[in-house]
Amino acid sequence: MPDVVPPAFLFLLGALVVAFLPGRLRQVVALIIPVIGLINYTQITEGLHWTISLMDFELIFGRADRWSLIYLNIFTVLSFIGILYIINDNRRLDLSAGLLYAGSPMGVVMAGDLITLFFFWEMLTLGAVLCILGRKAPEAGKAAYRYVVVHVFGGVILLAGIMIHLATGGSVAFDKIALSGPGAWLIFIGFGINCAWPIVGAWLTDTYPEASIGGVVFMATYTTKTAVYVLARCFPGEETLLWIGMAMATIPIFYAVIENDLRRVLAYSLINQVGFMVVGVGLGTPLSLNGTAAHAYCHILYKALLFMSIGSVLYRTGKSKATELGGLYRCMPWTCIFCCIGAASISAFPFFSGFVSKSMIMSAAASEGTVATTVIWLALLFASAGVFHHAGIKIPFFAFFSHDSGLRCKEAPANQLLAMAIAAFLCIFVGTFPNAFLYQMLPNPEASYEPYTVGHVTDQYALLLFSALAFTLLMRAGLYPAEIRSTNVDFDWLYRRGGSLVYRVFDKSLNAINSGVKKFVVGGVIGHVSNFFESGASRLAAWILIPVWMVAGYSPEKIEESHQSLFKRAKRGAFPIGITVFFAVVLLGLLSLIVLLNS
Repeated sequence: MPDVVPPAFLFLLGALVVAFLPGRLRQVVALIIPVIGLINYTQITEGLHWTISLMDFELIFGRADRWSLIYLNIFTVLSFIGILYIINDNRRLDLSAGLLYAGSPMGVVMAGDLITLFFFWEMLTLGAVLCILGRKAPEAGKAAYRYVVVHVFGGVILLAGIMIHLATGGSVAFDKIALSGPGAWLIFIGFGINCAWPIVGAWLTDTYPEASIGGVVFMATYTTKTAVYVLARCFPGEETLLWIGMAMATIPIFYAVIENDLRRVLAYSLINQVGFMVVGVGLGTPLSLNGTAAHAYCHILYKALLFMSIGSVLYRTGKSKATELGGLYRCMPWTCIFCCIGAASISAFPFFSGFVSKSMIMSAAASEGTVATTVIWLALLFASAGVFHHAGIKIPFFAFFSHDSGLRCKEAPANQLLAMAIAAFLCIFVGTFPNAFLYQMLPNPEASYEPYTVGHVTDQYALLLFSALAFTLLMRAGLYPAEIRSTNVDFDWLYRRGGSLVYRVFDKSLNAINSGVKKFVVGGVIGHVSNFFESGASRLAAWILIPVWMVAGYSPEKIEESHQSLFKRAKRGAFPIGITVFFAVVLLGLLSLIVLLNS
């Protein structure tokens, strides 16, 4: 492939170039790079490409197969949509961060070894932090700091796992790893932190809502889906993932229903949807793994569309809380339509993208027939109804309908509308014609699946209609959780409060120890040693010379005067020549005696 370049390096170089370009040229180049990336993608053939040797390791920058190519496809498509969405403002940081953030996961999915994977894995953190800082608000700075702390910690765990894995005879190849031994477990946990697992995943809902309106589109696309990809590569069929995925799919529903900030609602629903993918990896069957890849593809499209629509609302009104919005369908009709398409997709309405991917995972769980998979299937069914409530209905209802907030603003800018239109079109096209496009790229072509059967369609419509009925009855009865201005406490409370407590404990204890050691060592031992070297020679000289002065007939006053003079000369380093020669002779004599005794 002489005319093909590693996709990651194309975007990383583009990010660097765009950072230094002026004005319109920066916009043009930033938009051209994803286009070149799409052309470059079409030229990549399956196989191993761009390999180099480093010491005893073979680094593979281009393992192209059905798994990596489907992810590379959607990552590249979304990079174009994301750059188009933010192109009008022409902010140097946003454009450069978007390209950097797009290139990093491309490096991960194309990596054929753990070393290359780790290199690009850590670059994801840099891209995400820049996307958060692009908002230029105090809250964004704090969120970026917390994001760095969590992901650097996760990176250290992953690096430790890789090192232990290699040291204990494991292969450097980025392939399936048996979950046994400390190295494999550390790799597993390192991946899980980026996947936003329960307890360690509160960073997502803490930071995504604080990112810039364009930055969060990239963030919703890359980090968690890259984590799903590496889990599918290394730990397919790992039963632990079934229960982790079930918790991810169900727990965020309760937070999303009571959350007031609509961007935070979308962050919770993101974890909910990633939970379906994790379950697919845990099942480990060809159909479930196809479902994971398909759902990652579709999720990226509709989640980006939802974040873009609420981002446009925030862009025009400066607000994203349900209590402050409503009635915007009058002044932002196209944004409202695109938001509803995203909501229909995430709710898995037939003929929308979520239907043709989510149902694969649920069908795979139902077909297993064990007690565990039946419980998982029921949990996913509940999660499907829940996501319709908090994302399919709540997001468009409270943003564009509900009560009239009195806000009147312009429609979203043309570039934002065009970006949303492309994503909306793809949501409908993929959902309507899955066999013509999406299913052709899935990693296990032997696992055939037909979403549009009478049973699938009627079951899904029944689920959605009863969910809508429940929402309506709860709203009419006044039992639906009210949208109020509040802060919902998540698992991040543990490390926020716990971290502060640990800091105070260490501050008091370690600083007290440090002060005591300083007083003893610096003020005590070192002080005495310093005094000895400062006045030791003078004291020794005085001890020798005072008897000599007394024999010489010096008066007590003269002896004291000579004594003081000796100490003053010692401080200045100006001993009389005779005394200096005397001590030099004594020292030489002692050295000669030591040599004589040792010979």
